[in-house]
Order: sequence, then C-alpha cells, then structure tokens
Amino acid sequence: LYARAQTDPESGFPLIYEQDFMEQPSIQDFTFSDPAPWFLTGGKDGGLALEYAGRGNYEPRVRSPLIIGLVDNLVLGDFVLEADVLQTGREYGHRDMCIFFGFQDSTSFYYVHLASQADPVAHTVHIVNEEPRRSIIKERTDGIRWIDGQWHRIRLERRTEDGDIRVYFDDMQTPVMIANDRTFPKGYVGFGSFDDSGKIDNIRIWAGESWRKKSAIFMKKY
Repeated sequence: LYARAQTDPESGFPLIYEQDFMEQPSIQDFTFSDPAPWFLTGGKDGGLALEYAGRGNYEPRVRSPLIIGLVDNLVLGDFVLEADVLQTGREYGHRDMCIFFGFQDSTSFYYVHLASQADPVAHTVHIVNEEPRRSIIKERTDGIRWIDGQWHRIRLERRTEDGDIRVYFDDMQTPVMIANDRTFPKGYVGFGSFDDSGKIDNIRIWAGESWRKKSAIFMKKY
C-alpha cells in the first residue's frame, strides 16, 4: 500500500509508504526469514496487525536475531520510520522487539534492540557485519517499559551522511537511543525480534532517498 503525499514535519521527507494491515493481502508486502511464525491478527484500532509468534526454523550464520520480517521492494537511504508496536511475550531483562534497517543480506545489517533492561547486548543498536552482532550505541536509557496489552509508538531516524541514528519510544521528543555508523548507507527495513513475540501496526515511512527493488535476501514470502 503506497501512500498519498505527506511530509514529516521534523525531517521534511515525503511519506513514501504506509501500511495499516486492514486487508489480508497486506502481508504480501513483506519477506521473512521464516514465514511460519508470521500472520495477521487483531490490530490496534480494530483492524488487523502483523504478528510474529516466536521463532521459526531460521538459523543465522552469525549471532543475530532469529525472527525477521522485511518490507519488500523498498530500499532506503535517509529515512524516518514510525509504527505502533505491542510486545506479547513474558517480562524479563531481554524482553525485546527489533527494528531492522540498512539490511544488505543475512549477515550485513543494523538493528535496534528495544528491551526492558540495558546491558552489553540488550536495549542497544547493533551492527551485524559478517560477524556476531556488535553494539554501536553512543547514548541510551536504562531500558524501556513494556506494558502487557499496551501498544507503544516507536520512531527511528537515520541520516547516512553523518551516520546519525536516533530511536524514540512513546516520547517523540527525547530519544531512548543514539548511535552513529556509516557502514551501510542504504538497505531494507523491517521488524522482528531476537526470539520473542509481538505485533506491528500503522507503519509509516518518510524518506529522502528510496529505491524500488525486490529483495532476494530470504526468498521466502508468506
């Protein structure tokens, strides 16, 4: 579902993609590391949402998330992404949801790991570059509070020229994470988890640079 023209007031980028999952075919916008755990279910506003219910059979070659769903046919450079998310797993320190970006292939990408408690591998921004994930965080909070049954708003801002990466959670004025890296100047974006469960709804993407190109990363559609 490609969007009518709008502009993000902060970045000035035009709105190039939005998805509210109101129709069953909307899941075909995505490609998955393993489609088995993914389906459409009850959403935030009475419609549908994209849900992943735990891990499937995907085994990454290097230590990195196990549940990945990418927006197909859309490569981004500078962009802003917003979505409503609901974490449906149990509470523990690494209770998470991931946002993927700059995705080149299964061993070359960035991801945001939003988790309850920050530590060397949780609640941080990682790069996966032909080796196990490595944190590139500069500033972050001590974690975020997942509330059972409550939807949260997330925002990810990416500027490729200076490598700036900012992540917001509910409060759209103060980032919960700031990172910096310029290794991957463009790539696919998506959602998922290291090994938990959750839902995504009302995705909006504004971009300064974008290209329409089918992904051949996983070759697994729903």
